[in-house]
Amino acid sequence: MNFGIPRVQAGYNSYVQIVQSPGYVMIMSEMAHDARVIPLDGRPHLDSHIRVWNGDSRGHWEGDTLVIDTTNFSPKSDFMGSHENLHLTERLTRVGPEVLNYEFTVSDPTMWTAAWTAMIPLKLKDELIYEYACHEGNDAMSDMLRGHRFEEREGAAKTSSK
Repeated sequence: MNFGIPRVQAGYNSYVQIVQSPGYVMIMSEMAHDARVIPLDGRPHLDSHIRVWNGDSRGHWEGDTLVIDTTNFSPKSDFMGSHENLHLTERLTRVGPEVLNYEFTVSDPTMWTAAWTAMIPLKLKDELIYEYACHEGNDAMSDMLRGHRFEEREGAAKTSSK
């Protein structure tokens, strides 16, 4: 499962984890555990014929701001109706000890008449990132367990009657 980028929906499973290592930045979204590994070494984008679900990302630093340029989205990608023609530029800037401004600019001449930009402040949280999994709101969990316990009792009754 893939929820695409940029991820702008808030709600459950909306945390991101950012890890920097020499030459790379990894951004992992809690929702569906999409992990983007973004090279910072100045390499060019992939050939334009190679299309990737979350696009082909390349990063560099402009002062204290990480700038990520993403192209080569798959025709199956979908950000607000934009697909393979999406061009995404993201900027991550620390504006306080616990806040990163996440700014992104999207352009796609087949979708919008002009590029547009949005900004979401990301606040540092001391929380764990959990596995993304659907459990039907956990409403069915008690029924599933009750059914399994019934099967266990039935099996035990058959074994004891032999």
